[in-house]
Parts: sequence; structure tokens; C-alpha cells
Amino acid sequence: MANTLFLVLISTALINNVVLSQFLGICPFLGVSKNVKTAAGMGGAVIFVITLSSMVASLLYTKILVKFNLTYLKTIVFIMVIAFLVQLVELFLKKFVPPLYKALGVYLPLITTNCAVLGVALTNVQKDFNFVTSLVAGFGTSVGFCIAIVIMAGIREKTEKNDFPSAFKGTPAVLLTACLMSIAFYGFGVLPK
Repeated sequence: MANTLFLVLISTALINNVVLSQFLGICPFLGVSKNVKTAAGMGGAVIFVITLSSMVASLLYTKILVKFNLTYLKTIVFIMVIAFLVQLVELFLKKFVPPLYKALGVYLPLITTNCAVLGVALTNVQKDFNFVTSLVAGFGTSVGFCIAIVIMAGIREKTEKNDFPSAFKGTPAVLLTACLMSIAFYGFGVLPK
């Protein structure tokens, strides 16, 4: 069991990275990755929301939706859980970490509509993960998101002052960087022969 959970953790964080392999959560990945501090804050918020939403969604799905034959409501229920958790994060940051709250701006409430968060909850149900596996998959996915956004922010900080050709300045440079990162993360899933 421990080996399986470790494989799920590594697979979701690195091999099937939610941003760089599945291309979910691109909006905050590109929008908040301008500096490492803000990216790490967003990564922490996403770790909290995805991990808790995976736990709560798993419990609600198995204990209520399946039991009462209401599985067709899973998407709506999961979105409500995610929205509630994002509100908790928003209230916490607003009260205890106002600079981070201001730095995240519009991207913080957008976690609610971040397809990565909902995608994890739906994937856990689709793959019929139990509670513990759902928790590990949610945590691994969110850690993978955090790793990707912090790496992207670090690269953007280092290359901000570089002399790019005018055609590559701004968004093209960011997209090219994301592409190269995606290729690098693809290497985690390639087994040597």
C-alpha cells in the first residue's frame, strides 16, 4: 500500500504534472508567475484547496452521492466544496497576510474556477480512488502545480532583463519557457530501454 501511495504521489507531482502534462490551471500558472514570492503564495493556496477538496469530495461522493444514488450531482457538489475552501483561503490571507492577498489579486478567487482543482476531484472519482489515495493524489497534484509555478517564476525573474528579440518579448517568451518546461517534465515519464 505504501509503495502504491508513493507512486501516486510521484506520478501526480512530476510525471503527470497538472500544468505541464495535462495543461490544467494554465491561467494562474501564467498570470501569477511573475515573481517567486507571489508564485509560492499561490502554490500554497492551491495545495490547501486541492488537498482539502480531494478529501472532502471523496467523502461526499462515497458517503452521500453514491449511497443515495445522486452521483449525477458530483460536479455541482465538488464546485461548491471548492468555492467554500477558496473563500476560507481568501479570508485567511486577507486577515493574516494582506500583502500576499493583494499580490494574488484576481487570481485568488479564480482558484474556484481553476480547472485543475475540479479536475483532480473528478479524476479521483473516475479512477475510483479510496479516501487515502484521493488525499495523496490531491496533495501530489497540488505540489506539482506549486513546483511548476515556482520554477516558472524563477525563470521569469532571471530572464526579465535579458535582451530578447522584440518578437519574443513578453507572452511569447513565457509560452516558450512553459513549452520547454513541459518537455523537461515529460522526461520524468520516459523509461529507459
